[in-house]
Amino acid sequence: MTTLWGGLEAGGTKFVCAVGSGPDDIRAEARFPTTTPAETLARTIAFFREQVDQLGPLAAIGVGSFGPVDPDPASPHYGYITTTPKPGWKNTDVVGPLRAAFGVPVGFDTDVNGAVLGEARWGAARGLANAVYFTIGTGIGGGAILNGRLAHGLVHPEMGHMLLRRDPARDPYVGHCPYHGDCWEGLSAGPALEERYGVKAETFGLDHPAWDLEAHYVAQALMNVICVLSPERIILGGGVMGQAHLFPRIHREVQTLLNGYVQHAAILERISEYIVAPGLGTRSGILGAFALAEQALADA
Repeated sequence: MTTLWGGLEAGGTKFVCAVGSGPDDIRAEARFPTTTPAETLARTIAFFREQVDQLGPLAAIGVGSFGPVDPDPASPHYGYITTTPKPGWKNTDVVGPLRAAFGVPVGFDTDVNGAVLGEARWGAARGLANAVYFTIGTGIGGGAILNGRLAHGLVHPEMGHMLLRRDPARDPYVGHCPYHGDCWEGLSAGPALEERYGVKAETFGLDHPAWDLEAHYVAQALMNVICVLSPERIILGGGVMGQAHLFPRIHREVQTLLNGYVQHAAILERISEYIVAPGLGTRSGILGAFALAEQALADA
């Protein structure tokens, strides 16, 4: 009998729920807006209950969530969305209601840690022990697998808020981030692109100066990550990276910034295979939730 996982990609704008066993076996899926915690979690539980009635029991549930979150199983607030600025969602228990409703292990982490786990299980990082996944869209977040395990510490990685060099002569825009101004997210996320130029980024032509500046900032961040974590692959997802022409620009900028310091063929000769798009496409998040469920069952 096939083991079925429940997966929840809990986004600040929408929740995506699914039941299945892997990329080639998604039995049911639902998407709905992120409203209040009570309403949104009730819709999530109702979806999974309906699927259990139709398809059979779930072995475990995995949740990849917007954050910040508490991913420490030893913490009394494990499974909570913590200090989010999203109205109404501060200190929301996500895991508790799911455990109470279904009585199965529930894996919980950031959406980007879930995505990198999914990519390691089935996608562009398959077979690698060290990889990093970034989503560059409305916000910027990064998840990492190091020596085969998801990276955690005091809390979880917040790589989208690393500080970058900004040349005010080239870019006078002071940044969008309410906490740090011109951190990476403040300079490169979708809202920053639109605010800097006054129009929606999807209207930019291929020769718009935004793209070379965007590639420069992304490459700065990737250089930092390469020097600090030495990943075997870097995966770039999210809405901004739907602009496929950014990849060769980023490849060139990373090589320029590293300036031959990291002497490895992956960077010097095969960078297009080193910094890549998600192997799971837009499903990294929900399949990452399946992978979190699989890991939760193994750790139970």
